[in-house]
Amino acid sequence: MKKIFRESLKTKHSYIEINSGSEVFLTHCEVVPMQNLFLLKFQIVQNFAGHFIIIPVSYNSPHAGSMGKKRCMGGEMNFGRLRDWISGNHFIKKRLHLVALLYVVCLMMPARKHTIEAAARLCGSTRSRFSKFLQNHSDTAIWSMKDLSKKQAKQFSKVMQSLCSNQLPWNIAIIVDSTFQERSTLHTDNSKRFNHGKGYVIGHQWTNIVLMINDRLIPLLPIPFYSKKYCRQNKLTYKTENLRVTEYFSGLDIHEYVGPHDPGKVVVLADSAYDDKKIEHAVSRKKWKFVISSKSTRTFKTEKQFLNTPKSKSWLSVSEFFRINRWIKWLTVRIERNGGTKKRMEFRIRHVTGILRNYGKVRLICSEFKKRPKGRRKYLISNDLKAEPRQIVIGYRLRWMIEIFHKEVKMFLGFEDVSPSWFKSSVSHVHWVYCAYILLKYRMVENGIPPKSMAECQIMAKRSLEEKNLLRQKQLLTRFDGVKKLKGLIQEAIEEDREVGIFDYQALVIA
Repeated sequence: MKKIFRESLKTKHSYIEINSGSEVFLTHCEVVPMQNLFLLKFQIVQNFAGHFIIIPVSYNSPHAGSMGKKRCMGGEMNFGRLRDWISGNHFIKKRLHLVALLYVVCLMMPARKHTIEAAARLCGSTRSRFSKFLQNHSDTAIWSMKDLSKKQAKQFSKVMQSLCSNQLPWNIAIIVDSTFQERSTLHTDNSKRFNHGKGYVIGHQWTNIVLMINDRLIPLLPIPFYSKKYCRQNKLTYKTENLRVTEYFSGLDIHEYVGPHDPGKVVVLADSAYDDKKIEHAVSRKKWKFVISSKSTRTFKTEKQFLNTPKSKSWLSVSEFFRINRWIKWLTVRIERNGGTKKRMEFRIRHVTGILRNYGKVRLICSEFKKRPKGRRKYLISNDLKAEPRQIVIGYRLRWMIEIFHKEVKMFLGFEDVSPSWFKSSVSHVHWVYCAYILLKYRMVENGIPPKSMAECQIMAKRSLEEKNLLRQKQLLTRFDGVKKLKGLIQEAIEEDREVGIFDYQALVIA
């Protein structure tokens, strides 16, 4: 290296960057004397710009004990870093940096309703400012969300473990499920009536695809459903939900999210709505595995029957197959519970390997609760013939994580709160909600301990925003004549509060 470390290194960011092999910059730690440099421990990674980054893991100062954990935590999110992410995102135009930052901040704040009016009121701005931003810049929201999910997935994939605390043979799970964004009328853009349960729902349907790495969910780009009327108006080709999911899987490149990986360690989890031969063949072409809840009418044969009977005859529905073949024994499976008074759950299962019509060889499992045999049975199919039946049952239970994801984005982040006239605005809102989910769920860390619930994440985000002004005042005290400058700011704040009497969130975020 041409430059050697000087007597001390003053820093502003939380990494060391090596540019062209000639300079070394240490940042966002305390001033490190040259004689104490060997006390730093580093981890070398490569960032998205192609530069090699050395992240300081820990530093033990001989004068002040150990360095505070807050200073060396690269994953901690505060509003300074959120502002840097917005301004450094090349998908967002420079003139949109402020409005994008304000909208994401408003989604992250705890509130009863995350509407456009609430965002305007919270930021002291106008409603039209956010309305135009959502309507005219849906592509910005889509690419920003895709970029953020890729960065988060790459961070988790550096240390990748098997799912469910190493109980399963797969490292990555792709979970598919749909949810509804309810609307009050059919007259809004792309609104449709969907059958749901014993009734119907009016609104928009979103098919969500989430990536599960190290038992953590990362939302990928969702799939919007376009009604036939909307397709005619916008000259689009109408496609069913399952056909869109098939095309999504065919074009999905997991390498962009996790880097080099074994395709056999990827599993797709879905309920019976996605028991479709096109989806199953698309997954198999990727050399992935799948665990899907089968429809009771799906037909099946044993391998012996397939070889000894005509291909068009002797097919039995999976429910009828298990009713006739009583020779298949029941096995008890005990699975640990995530919570509750009981520590584990008991299922009884029957399994057999055979041929699924229009697909090929699979493992078929009939599962039900042991102490509630009259309850609903589940028929699971999997193309992973090496996985044990118990592992397939445990893997399918991970599908419930996407239901929790739907609950959190609707309860805490206002997934259904915005009701614009144009569907493009709904597209922008949904993608910004998913950005806020990733930032809250995985970037909000306090003293090295992540919060347990989404409500705690929002409380922490609100506290960080309110403490921002105090941190600025603390920084002023380190300057020359800092006390004098701080007294002037306090006097200005007192006079402003007397005149206005409100708390200006917009000025706080810009500061």
